[in-house]
Amino acid sequence: MARSAESVHAVIKAYDVRGVVGEHIDAAFVQDVGGAFARLVREDGATKVVIGYDMRASSPDLARAFADGVTAQGLDVVLIGLASTDQLYFASGLFDCPGAMFTASHNPAKYNGIKLCRAGAKPVGQETGLSTIAAEVVDGVPAFDGAPGTVSEEDVLEQYASFVRGLVNLSDLRPLTVAVDAGNGMGGHTVPAVFEPMPVKLEPLYFELDGTFPNHEANPLDPANLVDLQRYVRETGADIGLAFDGDADRCFVVDELGNPVSPSAVTALVAERELAKEPGATVIHNLITSRAVPELVTELGGHPVRTRVGHSFIKQQMAETGAIFGGEHSAHYYFRDFWGADSGMLAGLHVLAALGEQDRPLSELMAKYERYAASGEINSTVADAAERTDAVLSAFADRTTVVDRLDGVTVELADGAWFNLRASNTEPLLRLNVEAATAAEVDALVTEILGIVRA
Repeated sequence: MARSAESVHAVIKAYDVRGVVGEHIDAAFVQDVGGAFARLVREDGATKVVIGYDMRASSPDLARAFADGVTAQGLDVVLIGLASTDQLYFASGLFDCPGAMFTASHNPAKYNGIKLCRAGAKPVGQETGLSTIAAEVVDGVPAFDGAPGTVSEEDVLEQYASFVRGLVNLSDLRPLTVAVDAGNGMGGHTVPAVFEPMPVKLEPLYFELDGTFPNHEANPLDPANLVDLQRYVRETGADIGLAFDGDADRCFVVDELGNPVSPSAVTALVAERELAKEPGATVIHNLITSRAVPELVTELGGHPVRTRVGHSFIKQQMAETGAIFGGEHSAHYYFRDFWGADSGMLAGLHVLAALGEQDRPLSELMAKYERYAASGEINSTVADAAERTDAVLSAFADRTTVVDRLDGVTVELADGAWFNLRASNTEPLLRLNVEAATAAEVDALVTEILGIVRA
């Protein structure tokens, strides 16, 4: 059936498909997306599609509707059932076929969506297929005149768990107590399987799969959603805390004191470990990560490459440069040996391995990677992002040494501090990140910049 372009483009976004169930997304819409996706990947020679889904109440039915759309176009479907997003990427790599993951990640319960990939977990974005899918859904997906495909089911959880463990040297891991907040998301499904053979005492928090998120939002990027884990680490005396988002493709770390470890510090640690395996390799980092990351990569003889924010840009750079690893400030971590895809679990295992192969507490271990103070991302609602950005640039003109426009504006100041202002692609927001030598300097810059942005 044909649909309005406005309604379709409201849901098929830059990187994925996402919207409110019953309002933007229903079984009929998803079936059309499945049919259009099947037609797209058939051009690559694909004969089957692997499908996984998260714990949201709407996910199983939507996954089945998508499968109906795929099989109606003559392609087979492999259903892997409940899965984390990186488990779906693993299945795409394992079966060498395209994949679809039903999840709305950290969004509230009323949302759902689809993350699509080509064979080998290669991303599908606007420029690499989503615009084609949207156009077909608007016009009506052409019928297929051949035989329909078949549906089979396969559980790949244990294979996934074994594979990710095999990518990290865990042989020197001492016994650790690990507190994990799954946020009622898919970490409650994958963490037990991955950790079971390891010498760790797991202290689980909110492992019950519940797409209504009864305890807190499954978005650890918001500090408010880390509070329970911070308290739990202190209560249990854990050596480390890990928090996963709803679809468990992002991993956040808390030290034994209950203090958050910045994703930039995790990026630097993992980069060091990967460069030890392959000296001189390329490491990707987005422009919001701490400058400690490219500094450390350079000091270790690696080649740092800076990119825009967003998984499609990171994955593109990973493919083009052959980078061994990539990290973002948002706790997405990408691994060449994981088909260039992101896996929060793999990053978490690297931190556990680094902690467990020596005797210092995590707070001391991470100190070498926390070279600067940072603000984290601060959002401001603005009517005109370009006008507010220009006002900030004007106010800082006499202190500015470099203005870079790779993604928004990155301003380097004469005293060594820097800040980035980026407009959101989907909301009337201006995003600010600041880094300086001390927390006091960061606070002063944030106050000054927000005074202009929010004037």
